[in-house]
Amino acid sequence: MTKPASSEPILIIGERRSVAQGLAAGLRRQGQSAVLRRAPEAQAELARLRPASLIVAPELSSSLDWSPQPQEAVGLAEGAAQLGLRRLILLSSTLIYPPSHHHPGYVDESYKTARPAPGPARRWADYEERLRAAADSPKAPALCVLRTAPLLGPAGQGPFRHLVDSGLPITPLGYDPTLQILHEDDLVQAVLAALETSPEGVFNVVPSQAIPVRQALQLAGSRRLPLPVSLQRPLRRLLSPLGAAAHPGWIEYLRHSFTASGLQASRQLGFEARYTSAQAVLARTGGKPRHGSSDGPVSPPRYDRFGLDRDYVRSRVLLRFMHDIYWRIEESGWENVPRQGRAVLVGIHRGFMPWDGVMLMHGAVQNSGRFPRFLIHPSLVKFPGLATFMTKMGGVPSNHENADWVLQNDHILGVYPEGIHGAFTPYREAYSLGRFGRSDFVRIALRNRAPILPVVTAGSAEIFPILGRLDWKWFRRFTEWPYLPITPTFPLAPLPLPSKWHTRFLPPFHIEDEHPPQAADDPALVRRISIRVRDAMQEAVEELLRQRKSIWR
Repeated sequence: MTKPASSEPILIIGERRSVAQGLAAGLRRQGQSAVLRRAPEAQAELARLRPASLIVAPELSSSLDWSPQPQEAVGLAEGAAQLGLRRLILLSSTLIYPPSHHHPGYVDESYKTARPAPGPARRWADYEERLRAAADSPKAPALCVLRTAPLLGPAGQGPFRHLVDSGLPITPLGYDPTLQILHEDDLVQAVLAALETSPEGVFNVVPSQAIPVRQALQLAGSRRLPLPVSLQRPLRRLLSPLGAAAHPGWIEYLRHSFTASGLQASRQLGFEARYTSAQAVLARTGGKPRHGSSDGPVSPPRYDRFGLDRDYVRSRVLLRFMHDIYWRIEESGWENVPRQGRAVLVGIHRGFMPWDGVMLMHGAVQNSGRFPRFLIHPSLVKFPGLATFMTKMGGVPSNHENADWVLQNDHILGVYPEGIHGAFTPYREAYSLGRFGRSDFVRIALRNRAPILPVVTAGSAEIFPILGRLDWKWFRRFTEWPYLPITPTFPLAPLPLPSKWHTRFLPPFHIEDEHPPQAADDPALVRRISIRVRDAMQEAVEELLRQRKSIWR
């Protein structure tokens, strides 16, 4: 999207080897009168040029951790208010959103967290706060904050540029989060959109598609060196004086996601990114991997929004072994699973480890070609190995926005309405269904006009039968589990027992044909539907238990 040229001068403040330089060049190519100045020269230039718009690009401290330095920018904002400028555009960063296993993914501009944030996130938040305070006066220009995803060119935040430039970057072992990398041409278009619309507020400027860290490195032709986080922290502290890319504050950004939503920029600025994260990576390498075998430009594949890897799911020999040989799972009712379109798959989760969901995914792929996406508890992406496994297997952070996205894109959404407490049900009560919480799965189905598809399993509760519990505060805080379960394999809890499984898909509840989306706001109706589904599942699981002759065969 090219904006019309303007004769009004645009003053850009920033270092010559920074985001400001690329932005100034890009605006000039679009016919804009853009002047680039360093911060020490800016006050005099403000008074001389009296530009209509002032764009402040942060001065970054590469010697510390590539975080913004607000001192000069605060003075410029105050000067802009005194001179009566119409527009002040502040370039910030999506690094302000703290990466964490609690991060829900693709957050909007209002997202905040009560949890301690790594140093870069805190410094970006402080940078924005001080700028807003400086521009808060009756004569202050309209303040527009553009939070840009990381860039890789001269404008790029050091550690991410180092990630694709280095032949052997160090990454956290057992993690493969999804990253957003912005193409510099999209930054120019976002600034042009802000100049034309003169909005006030905060806007995420993100690419049209994200990319997992591992795939980004493969596109760049880099071979990663995965090391445990416990080893990386002291190593990075030792190496941090040599460059920002080694600073320990950046570990979390390569360990957990900090993706942001660009919906508000689309609605209010009219900005739509033209490039994907993969294309931004290839732009850095000249259109092909530096160490790859291809002689010509590479057409990057499309990547899943949350990191689902279909080839990974199809190729797991371990899943076939566990399904066909170890647990000898017998399944019925596959005719009830839709071959296309949306549905809410409602199941019973037992055994506190996610094997039942994983086996449902494997069975669905083999029998129907569908890839269900399950809403998962944050603890399942907290630990190394498990984090990568659950992400590639289709795990989606549990919240309403993500659930809506799954269904609105006509996928199957997997839900365990008893929550984490259902997974930790003692064995003596394993086949008595607990409360279905707030029945959110019904609201989600009604709101998105999706049928509810119940599924029950007999046998999964025996892989880790919970015989007792230890209420250990440190363990609860560390794992975010309700307690430490005691099982027959204790303390070797990850070793599941070889029980025989029977799984049955029940006929779907087509509530989308019975009620309009507005029915999701009727608590009494939602509760009635929830009870109907729960009663049908309880009856089905009791029938399976009556039919089975042995737990093990």
